[in-house]
Amino acid sequence: MEIVCGGTDCCKLKKMRNALSVPALLALALVGMRAAQQPAAEQPPPAAQTVPAAETPAEAKPSAPAAPIDPKAYIIGPEDLISIRVWREPENSGNFVVRPDGKVSVPLVGEIQAAGLTPEKLSESIAESLQKVMVHPEVTVGVEKVNSKKYYIQGEVNRPGSYPLVIDTTILEALVNAGGFRDFANTKKIVILRGTERIKFNYNQVTHGKKMEQNILLKPGDQIIVP
Repeated sequence: MEIVCGGTDCCKLKKMRNALSVPALLALALVGMRAAQQPAAEQPPPAAQTVPAAETPAEAKPSAPAAPIDPKAYIIGPEDLISIRVWREPENSGNFVVRPDGKVSVPLVGEIQAAGLTPEKLSESIAESLQKVMVHPEVTVGVEKVNSKKYYIQGEVNRPGSYPLVIDTTILEALVNAGGFRDFANTKKIVILRGTERIKFNYNQVTHGKKMEQNILLKPGDQIIVP
C-alpha cells in the first residue's frame, strides 16, 4: 500500500522506510548467495539391489570315464582321430583323421600308413621320414578319439549307446559302463550279437560265480541287447 506524503512528518517516515528496506534487501541477497555456495547435502547411496543367484542346474549324470589308451598296444584304425606333434615344429603338428584307406597326410612327409600301427610305431615311422628334412626329429602320436573300435548296448540299461573299445572289456564290464539296468530289465536273457552269431549271457549266474565262461571279451561291432 503506497503512503501518500501529506507533510514533513510523512516525508520523513517515507525516507526512513526506504533507508531500512535497502539493507534488508541486501541481507536477503547475501543469505541467498551463501545458500547457493553451500554444497548440496550428500544423499545416501541407493540401497544395493540384491540380484537373485542363478538357479543351479540339475547336476548332469556322470558319464563313463574314458578308458586309457596304451600307445604301445592300441592299434590305430580308420576314422580314428589322432594327434601328431613334432617338437618345435607347430606348423607340422596337428590333429588328423585316419582315412578309410588307413592313411593320413602329414606335412613334409606326405601319405603315410597309420591304420594297423600302434601310436608308438607310427611316431617312429613319421620321425624316420622327417629325417630327410630335419635333424633328429622328435615325434609324438596320440589317439584323441576312438572311432574305429566300438561296441553297442541297447535295451533296458540306463545309458544305452556306443562305447569305444580301447582296452579288453568283458560283457559284465560293459554293462557297468552303461550304468546298470532299468527296473524291468530281464537280466537272465541278455544277448550279444556278433555278426550272425547270437551269444547268450545270464547276468544273474555270472554275478553269483556260476558259468563264468559266459563273461567273454567283446569285439569291435558287438551289440549287447538287454530285453
